[in-house]
Parts: sequence; structure tokens; C-alpha cells
Amino acid sequence: MTVMEDALLDERALSKLRWRCRRGLLENDLFIERFFAKYASSLTVGQAEGLNVLMDLADNDLMDLLLRRREPEDDINTTEVRQVLEMLRT
Repeated sequence: MTVMEDALLDERALSKLRWRCRRGLLENDLFIERFFAKYASSLTVGQAEGLNVLMDLADNDLMDLLLRRREPEDDINTTEVRQVLEMLRT
């Protein structure tokens, strides 16, 4: 990770990220709410990038990842995505 990716998100970026993470599937929202409650104050730019990649997925695909029914495919299998996915799962 670069220095920029290690930088903490500012309040504006965090607010935009929270809005971006709103989902249509309640179960996904529950995972995401718990994630923000636990990690919001310590999220880095790199982790936000990983979360944004996950938010590009369809709700059912995201749920499969969160429930460990499958692992990230090669096109999204980055260090940041894996890190955020583990944070969401715990």
C-alpha cells in the first residue's frame, strides 16, 4: 500500500462512502452497518477503494461473498478487497 492508501478517510469521504454502500438487500445492509459501526473511524483510503469495488457487485453476489459461499473472482481479487471482505465478515 502507498502512503495515500494508508491515509484515513476524512469526514466528507466517509459520508459519501456510507451513501454509496446503501443496498437493496436488507441482509447486506446489516453487514455494512455493523462494518461502519466498528471501523468508520479507522477506515483508510485503500480500504474505501476495496469497499467501492465490492459495492459494484450485484446484491446477491455480494451476499455470497459475505456468507463465504464463494471467494472473490480474479477481476476483483485484490489485497484491498480481501481485507475489507474479512472486515465485513467478522
